[in-house]
Amino acid sequence: MLRLDDGVFEAIEKWANDDFRSVNGQMEWILSQMLKQHKRKIKNLTSDPSTSSEEVEL
Repeated sequence: MLRLDDGVFEAIEKWANDDFRSVNGQMEWILSQMLKQHKRKIKNLTSDPSTSSEEVEL
């Protein structure tokens, strides 16, 4: 379970709708982008088909 402020959830929900994603998918995408941006290793990222295995190992 993840607890979020109502305003944060609503903003993510709107963004997800704009990108034709579920809220869960949008949150996963946001977290993946932040991990990549901060050069954190992602061991197993299979839910995003646009990410190749080369991009996963940072």
